[in-house]
Amino acid sequence: MTDRTETSDSGIRLTPEQVQRRRTRSIAIGVSLAALVVLFYVVTMAKMGLNLESAGG
Repeated sequence: MTDRTETSDSGIRLTPEQVQRRRTRSIAIGVSLAALVVLFYVVTMAKMGLNLESAGG
């Protein structure tokens, strides 16, 4: 396993602060993506519910 302060073989070394910022940014992106998925799911279920009501079921 490689050192967490190094990225692949490019020779670029990240400081611990940069690694922490990258991790925080990655978590924020992941949480945002999950929230978007949940939003799409809720909107889809709401639209399906409206379609069932208008169909008389």
